[in-house]
Amino acid sequence: MTPHFLTFQLSLLIFLLCTTITTTIAQPAPAPGPPPPTNITKILEKASQFTTLIRLYGITKVGDQINTQLNNSQQGMTVLAPPDNAFSSLAPGVLNSLNDQQKDELIQFHVLPTFISTAQFQTLSNPLRTQAGDSTYYNFPLNITTNGTSVTLITGVVNATLQNTIYTDGQLAVYQVDKVLLPMSLFGPQPPAAAPAPEPEKKKKKKTGDDDTPATDSTASSSVDLRIGGMHGLMGGLIGFIAMFYL
Repeated sequence: MTPHFLTFQLSLLIFLLCTTITTTIAQPAPAPGPPPPTNITKILEKASQFTTLIRLYGITKVGDQINTQLNNSQQGMTVLAPPDNAFSSLAPGVLNSLNDQQKDELIQFHVLPTFISTAQFQTLSNPLRTQAGDSTYYNFPLNITTNGTSVTLITGVVNATLQNTIYTDGQLAVYQVDKVLLPMSLFGPQPPAAAPAPEPEKKKKKKTGDDDTPATDSTASSSVDLRIGGMHGLMGGLIGFIAMFYL
């Protein structure tokens, strides 16, 4: 094989190799697909140890509600997630004693209707508004106190601690808490009963010396009887005096 032939083969090989590399580089990379919709259940399943909370999300449909709001709103949400050991620490039968509406209120109490970063907890005003609604004292109050990076959640029944961040993407924040947040409306003392309204004061009749109140029938009748009896006595005495002169 001549040197010229070898040189030709080597040149052809280099040409084909360069052509292949150029063609490969020139091909545009495929565009990334849209991100999958947020799913709170999948987030908690990936984090594990949230079986009870996931089950309650299914019973109350709160999980579907969170997903719908996240995928159709720009406000974001914050989820406070008690793990399984927090639920197992409750008194026996507590969850079973709640009806469907009360279970819904309990789980909604663990959801804040806006995205809150860990830094924002330092500047929030009490009480926090939750998805459960009314935040007045005997309903669903949720207050926080902070000490450095430590965040304590106060319901009026329990004090819980924010433990760690499970998930955050700027729209949804999921934080693990060490206790189930028990709202006052379901687990606290009931408000005192309202005091009964005072009875209207009865008007007293004013007694005066010039009281013109007419006499009762019995009083008038007695007066007439006395007058008649007196006249009978007078007539009897007069007849007896006249009879003395004729006897």
